Amino acid sequence: MINDTISDMLTRIRNANLAKHETVNVLNTKTNQRISEILKKQGYIESVKISLNPLDLIEIKLKYSGNLKKPCITNLKRLSSPGLRLYSSYKNIPRILNGMGTIIISTSKGLMTDQEARNNKIGGEVLFSIW
Repeated sequence: MINDTISDMLTRIRNANLAKHETVNVLNTKTNQRISEILKKQGYIESVKISLNPLDLIEIKLKYSGNLKKPCITNLKRLSSPGLRLYSSYKNIPRILNGMGTIIISTSKGLMTDQEARNNKIGGEVLFSIW
């Protein structure tokens, strides 16, 4: 049994990215679905295939640039963990690479990027960073 599905998802994506796999399968949860949709919208992954059966897996097609298959995701780091939660107001949300990276935040309005949280003036739990 997996206690932290977000960390499991990030680890699977990170390992598949380093091994230069085309696709990776992650557990099908609402949080993982929303995270994968955000990553697709931000341009870090190519496509997401979510099955209708909630017991199935989410298939994520990773994105690479150039003929050398250089990964679009260079760093993926979990910031808040089940043992040590990290909360931030919208004014104190950290910037990754001076705004070039993305931070995913869990707010009262759902999961969103750091830029969306600043625009909506909503703080929340800082889940992970990606660039």
